[in-house]
Amino acid sequence: MQIGELSQRTDTPVRMLRYYEEQELIESERLPNGYRHYEDYVVDRVRQVRGLLDVGLPTRIIKQILPCLDSPQAIHLPYVTPDMIATLERERDRMAEKIACLTKNHRAIDDYLHAVSHEIRAS
Repeated sequence: MQIGELSQRTDTPVRMLRYYEEQELIESERLPNGYRHYEDYVVDRVRQVRGLLDVGLPTRIIKQILPCLDSPQAIHLPYVTPDMIATLERERDRMAEKIACLTKNHRAIDDYLHAVSHEIRAS
């Protein structure tokens, strides 16, 4: 797929996709006409990258942990530093807090919808 389709499928601006590629977070091949061509798996990769950026991970760390998203055995130990581990632990804990909050809010909305639909059916 070309960059415009990837942009639509991931709801990510083309400019941001180019940045991800520049940072080596995603890759494409160049067609003879110079256009970028992306494989289908890049859709999931872009979503993963965006999720990691949304929780505050810098691109330099995302680049290092990308192999783990596909295969946990692909960890490159020479790049692991105490600072990186501390950052990842902090971000993991922040993610857990967000998940707990989202789960609580999800339950509240679900309970509300259940109560409202029960009221509507009763009337």
